[in-house]
Amino acid sequence: MSIFMPDLPQLALSVRQPWVHCIYYLGKPVENRDWNTQIRGTVCIHASKGMTRAEYYECRMLVSNIAAEDADTRAKAIQHPIPPLQPIQRGAIIGTVDIVDVVRRSDSRWFFGRYGFVLENPRLLEKPIPCKGALGFFNWRAKLTAEACHG
Repeated sequence: MSIFMPDLPQLALSVRQPWVHCIYYLGKPVENRDWNTQIRGTVCIHASKGMTRAEYYECRMLVSNIAAEDADTRAKAIQHPIPPLQPIQRGAIIGTVDIVDVVRRSDSRWFFGRYGFVLENPRLLEKPIPCKGALGFFNWRAKLTAEACHG
């Protein structure tokens, strides 16, 4: 896959792991943010390099709680468990999603932010694209790492 394929959107949103895993494998339908956006449509998802142990285990606890009450999430979590802390993919464009709405309230157990970007159609790339992230939405092609360009 060429990293300059025109079918990949220009904009990306950085999301910390293991939340990225939850979007693509466990059906997490909302990305929590403290800020609103008018952006709708397809964007790339960037797995941030940063992730603390506390964030990792907080996510695992939430997944465990949701799976205890929801058979669909439980089945997905058994089939696609959250990877161990160290080898989890970070610092790369992982895939795309469609942002279809932004909500301030939701019945989803995955919603706990001030704003929730409602996500649909998560699609993983065949191969992650190493890339530096940024706050907010960003042009990921301008942040490509040498590994992505030459590797």
